[in-house]
Order: sequence, then structure tokens, then C-alpha cells
Amino acid sequence: MRVKKIGTVYQMSFMPRFFPVNCYFVEENDTLTLIDAALPFSSKGILQTAQRIGKPIKHIVLTHAHSDHIGALDTIKSAFPSAIVSISTRDARLLAGDKRLLAEEPQSPIKGGIPKNIQTCPDLLLNDGDHIGSLKVVSSPGHTPGSISLLDLRNGSLIAGDALHTRGGIAVSGTLKPLFPFPALATWNKAIALESAKKLRALNPQILAVGHGKMLRYPDQAFKKALAESERSLKNQL
Repeated sequence: MRVKKIGTVYQMSFMPRFFPVNCYFVEENDTLTLIDAALPFSSKGILQTAQRIGKPIKHIVLTHAHSDHIGALDTIKSAFPSAIVSISTRDARLLAGDKRLLAEEPQSPIKGGIPKNIQTCPDLLLNDGDHIGSLKVVSSPGHTPGSISLLDLRNGSLIAGDALHTRGGIAVSGTLKPLFPFPALATWNKAIALESAKKLRALNPQILAVGHGKMLRYPDQAFKKALAESERSLKNQL
């Protein structure tokens, strides 16, 4: 595991050289908010990092319900039973293993690893514009129907889950990058993912933190590049 801190954000990256899977702590005055829970074996590193920081985990927020983002959830919740677990209203269905689409959604199949046998139930269901401590919830569907991102209103840090990735070159979810194709292969709807990425860029984030790859400072130009590539890719598919 590799830990890197920028401002209020701690990135915990598991298998960083081969298949980076990231989760994050956002530091509040007296507590920590854990964003995503990586893989089952990640629990030890997550708990050790919290101990080193010296603050309890108050919130556990899931950007979406793919298995590489919820793997250590049950163990972390057992270690901090009072922690409030939250996920979007839409992806709570995926967390429970329900892959059925809503009638009003595009009927492309939901892809990626769907959780099995997760015992933890969310305490709080989130919608666009909700707040958790210093974080604002930003609905950013596409990778899954209910994906969310979290914007730290204190400093513009954006934790975007798999709305984008930076491993193998920055890309909007759904844009295939040969050096790291996995997020694209697990994306539900590429066109919706592109619209979500445009929405996230418009927030003018100062730091971009994603589920796979390194954090970026001042990511606007990288965003611009990723959006243009995504638009070209979608046009070529028409």
C-alpha cells in the first residue's frame, strides 16, 4: 500500500504498480471520512492509516457499488460500528446485489463486479447536493447508474470514484485506454459518463482524486483532454 496526502485528502493505493485500487480519507477537524473501501485485503492498511492519523472514522461513503470499491466495508464497519455508511439512493440497489435497471434508465446492462454477501447496510442514502461534513455530493452517473463524486468545499478537492481514471492516461469512464482498459470495460453508459465528466470539470476542482491512478493537482487541462477524447470515441461508435 502507498499513502499520499494532498491537503485534506489521503490517498491509500493498493497494488499501485500493477493494478492500482484507491480509497481515500478526507480529514475533518476531529474525524475522518473514508471514501470507498477498496478490496477485502485492504482493511488492514485502511485501519493502520486511520491509527497513524489519529482520528476516528465517522463516515464511510461509497462512490459506487462495484466490488473493488466496497471490499473492506464489512471489516471497517466492524472496527468502527458507529461509522455512518452512505451510498447513493440508486446504487444502494447494486450494493444489495440487484442489477435490474429502472424503467426510465437506458437499458444497457450494468457491468463490473457486483457485490455478493455484503453484510453492511447503508445508514444514509445520498442524492445530488447532499452534504457530509465538508463534502458535497455530486451525482455523476455513467460508470454505474448511481455513481457519485464528493467535492471538498474547503479546498476544491474532488474525489470522483470511477467517473474518470488517471492510470494509463487520464480518461473519462468508458473511454478505452489500452494500458488500463478495465474501467472502460466495467462502464454502464459511456454517453452519460461523458456528461457527468463535463459536470465535474465545471466545478473547477483543484485536485482530482480517482479510483485508479494518481491524484492530479489543477486538473483542468487534463479534464479538457479527457473530454475531447471521450467525445471522439463516442462519435466513432455512431
